[in-house]
Amino acid sequence: MKNMVEIRWHGRGGQGAKTAALLLGEAAVNAGKYVQAFPEYGPERMGAPVAAYDRIADEEITIHSPVIAPNVVAVLDETLMDAIDVTKGLPANGTLIVNTPFDKAEVEKRFSWKGKVVVIDASKIAQATIGKPIPNTPMIGALLGATNLMPLQAFLDDTKKKLEKKFKTKPEVIEGNLKAISQAYEEVKK
Repeated sequence: MKNMVEIRWHGRGGQGAKTAALLLGEAAVNAGKYVQAFPEYGPERMGAPVAAYDRIADEEITIHSPVIAPNVVAVLDETLMDAIDVTKGLPANGTLIVNTPFDKAEVEKRFSWKGKVVVIDASKIAQATIGKPIPNTPMIGALLGATNLMPLQAFLDDTKKKLEKKFKTKPEVIEGNLKAISQAYEEVKK
């Protein structure tokens, strides 16, 4: 299917990979796209590896299977790179986005795969903006910055509405998450 972007999110239970996939998917739907957003996990607990997926297209999506050849892979926990082949199925023209304090060259050395690698310390951004090292929202910002999948402001507006419903008594959580998304987006764009 042309003009479809497939994204695979790797994280650990509690880091928000599922939430990131769902937030991105819902924002894409509200921007007029066709979307599939779903997690893949079994009886895992907090800290266990999880995966989540997005498919975003301009036309109806008729595929009903896991994402096996993603255009983008987002890794919320760099330690997963030692346990899982996060680049599996990622083509040479794909994009790998890794939450890590290490620089790009250090991350590239760990893979035989050669494609676009984006590194961002999403956990540090989250700690500074939200007060907790939960990397999911800054990773969405990094993904938007690396891919131009949708305009940042459209995503922020959609996410703000969702967060206002969930955290109406905690405006600091809303503003912190929006700031985390924007900061990561800007860092990737530099």
